[in-house]
Amino acid sequence: MGRKPKALTSLVRNCVNMFGSYNVGMVCTNHTYASQDMFDPDDKISGGQGFVYASSIVVAMKKLKLKEDEDGNKVTDVMGIRASCKIMKTRYSKPFETVQIKIPYETGMNPYSGMVDMCEKAGLLKQEGNRLKWVDPETGEEFKFYRKEWKDDKLDMLMAKFHIKPLTTTTIPEEIDENVE
Repeated sequence: MGRKPKALTSLVRNCVNMFGSYNVGMVCTNHTYASQDMFDPDDKISGGQGFVYASSIVVAMKKLKLKEDEDGNKVTDVMGIRASCKIMKTRYSKPFETVQIKIPYETGMNPYSGMVDMCEKAGLLKQEGNRLKWVDPETGEEFKFYRKEWKDDKLDMLMAKFHIKPLTTTTIPEEIDENVE
């Protein structure tokens, strides 16, 4: 191993040992290079394998040109970037999934990017003809829109029906609760 891989492996090992018991994460970036292996075409991480072995998740990102306007129509000018993200290693979910995130120069990333696809895979939105249908679980009312019509306000309406416990609330065990005053 060269000087850089040894230093990076030492850094990762020390950081994992320092705050491994805390509920925090560490985000690192590193360059990749094209693989010379004919049977493994994925990009390789520079600086040794220390990052890969110590990490819980490794995401490979590529920068591509965005040649679409806000409505999804193809144009010849570059309107922004597409970030192609591929999960190379994960301890939490299915590995080797790929997603593209569109980031226009003028408006920045849409917080609802990819949400229609996610809701469709989760079974919330169902394909009916050439439209996507959602049935309100409380009222039974049906909402049918074309894929491009499922935008911010309609996705807000869909997500408002799902009550998710906020991450900031915590429960204190009874034995600790008695001692705190």
